Amino acid sequence: MASVPNGPVTKLDALPKPEAGDVVRSTRSAFVGPFSELRVEVFGVPEMQRDVMADGEGNFAFPLIGTVAAAGKTPTIISEEIRAKLAGRYVRDPHVTVNFKSSANPLAVQSMSVTVDGQVNRAGSYPVVGRVTLMRAVALAGGLTEYAKLQDVVVFRDVGGKQYVGIYNLEAIRRGNYADPEIFPNDVVIVGDSPQRRQFKDILTITPALLSPLILLAREF
Repeated sequence: MASVPNGPVTKLDALPKPEAGDVVRSTRSAFVGPFSELRVEVFGVPEMQRDVMADGEGNFAFPLIGTVAAAGKTPTIISEEIRAKLAGRYVRDPHVTVNFKSSANPLAVQSMSVTVDGQVNRAGSYPVVGRVTLMRAVALAGGLTEYAKLQDVVVFRDVGGKQYVGIYNLEAIRRGNYADPEIFPNDVVIVGDSPQRRQFKDILTITPALLSPLILLAREF
């Protein structure tokens, strides 16, 4: 979980974009996304060794078990889910492996993720495929809950050994007060009231993120 500052923070004009090194240094796993190509193998069952491609929603079909919802999951998680569905009913003690099909350039088929938490319907990690904005990231997490607080949505981002925080107002974005910001792999988005958001309550009282986002340099590593 992203940390928050205990002392003074520095205000900035814009949330910086991550550098290439920030993605390379990331310890997050690669996630399956839309149109990822995978190799699925069930040891000792040749008819269940095949290449599959996820559809636009990150799903693919597999014999006997039907549709596999793969988006936002690692190959290890997917292999365990397939194993659990096959075990006992179709294959005795199956051993399942799932890997990205391309090994020469794995980032071409892997999707780095954004974590969305708080007052959304499906909190979790979701693949970043193409350009993803804050509103799109919230949509990937199933949208807002019925009583979600839109005024202060916090985005944590690590760039060059520093942690930055962007505080946005979804209502202001919807009204066109300012642009829907781009979200990058490894960002953490927290919607609505939360312990992280409450750390900035004094700043938000003075400068609400209504007419412009509030960008802060929180800490250095």
